[in-house]
Amino acid sequence: MPDRARVSRPGTVYLVGAGPGDPGLLTVRGRALLADCDVVVYDALANPELLSAHRASGRPAAALLFVGKRGGDEGSTRQDHVNATLVRLAREGKAVVRLKGGDPFVFGRGGEEAQALTAAAVPFEVVPGVTAGVAAPAYAGIPVTHRGIATSVTFVTGHEDPSKAAMQTDWRALAHVGVAGGTIVLYMSVRSLESVARELVSGGLRPDTPAAAIQSGTHPAQRTVVATIATIADRVDAAKLSPPVVIVIGRAVALRDEVRWFDRLDTHPLLGRRVVVTRATAQASSLSNRLRDLGAAVVELPATRIELLDPRPLAQALGRLNDYNHIIFSSQNAVQVVWGALRRAGLDARALSGLIVSAVGPSTADALLEHGIAVDIIPDRFVAEGVLESIGQRDDVRGARVLYPSARGARDVLPKGLRSLGATVDVIPIYEAVVDREAAAAFRESIAAGAVDIVTFASASAVRGYVEAVGADVARGVPAVSIGPITSDAARHAGIEVVGEATRSTIASLVDCIVALVASTTIAA
Repeated sequence: MPDRARVSRPGTVYLVGAGPGDPGLLTVRGRALLADCDVVVYDALANPELLSAHRASGRPAAALLFVGKRGGDEGSTRQDHVNATLVRLAREGKAVVRLKGGDPFVFGRGGEEAQALTAAAVPFEVVPGVTAGVAAPAYAGIPVTHRGIATSVTFVTGHEDPSKAAMQTDWRALAHVGVAGGTIVLYMSVRSLESVARELVSGGLRPDTPAAAIQSGTHPAQRTVVATIATIADRVDAAKLSPPVVIVIGRAVALRDEVRWFDRLDTHPLLGRRVVVTRATAQASSLSNRLRDLGAAVVELPATRIELLDPRPLAQALGRLNDYNHIIFSSQNAVQVVWGALRRAGLDARALSGLIVSAVGPSTADALLEHGIAVDIIPDRFVAEGVLESIGQRDDVRGARVLYPSARGARDVLPKGLRSLGATVDVIPIYEAVVDREAAAAFRESIAAGAVDIVTFASASAVRGYVEAVGADVARGVPAVSIGPITSDAARHAGIEVVGEATRSTIASLVDCIVALVASTTIAA
């Protein structure tokens, strides 16, 4: 077994299967390596979302190197160049993730790369991935094997042209697999589909054998065309399907109507919608996952990233917690920063047991509860004004001393209001939301080209960061849904059309708002 003391080791190449497209299908091992490597050498079919995987603590961003191939198109990277690049990077002492669409050893040329690494005496590890030949049919509701219907499955590349003089694949012999009740799955076969189908029929496969073509399998943009082996080429052409496409041939295709689950609007109402999530990367997962579960294509644009400020003022305040009566948390970020400071000081949740703890909203309260800290005050309105109203109704605010760890530049509604009620407030800036221009650079062109349906804002700072990152003119080109009135005001002030606002300032309510807007066709497809 390889040494797993470190997730990735210098001078090692990891041949990692990226899966067929859905980022959730990346293996746990693959995700851990992406979070800890030095360089990612990636293919055209690797989902770009995987390239922004969360980095391990303290690790700098990995260098990204594209070596994609598209069916031999001009500009594709030669395989010998890919092999040489992997060897060179490993010899430079890098931990290299070679990210390959699907599985490295299923029509992925991973075997050739492994041979080249062996010849160069470079250590490597193979991390299998979910192959499109199984996953794309599964997302289309087509099991490649099924008791009593399909007892075998054969995977074959359709990249070679059956009409050429010398072929590796005996298509007429392969037809007997279908005749015997097996499923045939073709990879990379759009260009040669008509001739492949003709050869299969000539080999004895019935012309009315069910067939399906699945484009962009497991992606929100997945499209499926069902026909017969005799008509599938014409149907694919009429539907204008383009690679990547997987073709499934066999009786199991007939199960699609019964087993279909992914491309249904009743279960995935956001299918095909392109939604931008503009939250700091560490916070984006909850919103992104909810949107993906409903079928949306999510692009995480960390318009802001969180940078910690001088930790000494917070450490000093935590060292005299007995001086305080009340502590207020206005964000999940604040919770994480304070908790880290508590642990570094050798403290835990018990250190706050003598304080009244307030949270601006349920997400912040949940973050506190994860660390064993139960909240005393959650306002009905999940904004600073709501917290002020709730605290103001208490009879112990006058003369109280309040600790308020917050973001630099946060609104002063709470401190001003509490002081007017007779409290002493210590505001300690503990982090800053900084514009992540590098993350936004590539995305700016997509927005300008109209490749996005909607942008989400979960804070006013995210609005400001988004505008600064993509530019005011580009930002105004996409409608927005916001988490609450203050965020909506910030978006409108920036000239961004706000087409929806969450009824409650929670991620769940934000998602519900988007679903309702799509159902009402307010957001055009």
